[in-house]
Amino acid sequence: MTAQGVASQTGSGPEPPNTPLNQGRPHSARMYDYFLGGKDNYVADREAAAKVLTLWPGVMIAARTNRAWMHRAIRFLAAERGIRQFLDIGTGIPTRPNLHEVAQGIAPDARVVYVDNDPIVLAHAQALLKSSPEGRTAYVHGDITEPGNILASPDLTEVLDLSRPVALSLVSLLHFVPDEWGPYEIVQRLVDALAPGSFLVLSHITPDFDPEATQKTVQVYRSGGISGQIRTRGEVERFFTGLELAEPGLEVPHRWRTDLAETDSQVETGDVTDEEVSFWAGVAQKS
Repeated sequence: MTAQGVASQTGSGPEPPNTPLNQGRPHSARMYDYFLGGKDNYVADREAAAKVLTLWPGVMIAARTNRAWMHRAIRFLAAERGIRQFLDIGTGIPTRPNLHEVAQGIAPDARVVYVDNDPIVLAHAQALLKSSPEGRTAYVHGDITEPGNILASPDLTEVLDLSRPVALSLVSLLHFVPDEWGPYEIVQRLVDALAPGSFLVLSHITPDFDPEATQKTVQVYRSGGISGQIRTRGEVERFFTGLELAEPGLEVPHRWRTDLAETDSQVETGDVTDEEVSFWAGVAQKS
């Protein structure tokens, strides 16, 4: 089925919400796009990103290492664990290869639902709907703080069968969800809705390696109106409560299954420092 076929089966495709792009204020997705070397960002995003770079010079390496880790995690799930359904919340601006391209490169029949609350991501959603003929992709305009709405979305339930295993991807997202918003309860609700055999794929910034740089970086985000909270290893580990972490467990992303790397770049082979990356990452299964 082509991408056009997907759109025809889910209505007329994503409709832009009546929400301004807020080009005059920085946005986390657009800043992340900048750190990845993308072009879908504005002056406010680049100015905020420049402030972060002065405080945390390794942030671009961190973003690219985190992205490369996500690719390896998806390869692991599709190739070694046989997962064919993926729910990616906090998608961000499309940067190829996207999650569905990685998954469908291994399993052409893989089904992927993307979720994000940023209008600029919605504007690029058609790039996320270019599925393989055998698979399916869909986009849901939703917010991580409203998990019930995400799970009940017709676009999600048409593509994913929640009675079968799903990989839930929360990559570089939860550090934008402070404790007062109930992040642990949100993740638990999402995991509870998934079938046994499902997986949680999660990465999160941490102060464990460079506390000064990461704490100051959060302040830059907050000064731009972006919520943020960094968490220690123990606090990140709590998101995996009740789940079985796949080897090598909760690890810095640049040392997580580098045997699955497809390039010899430094972010794929682990030739970066823990201080530069300052993330924890893990993949865990629901029994």
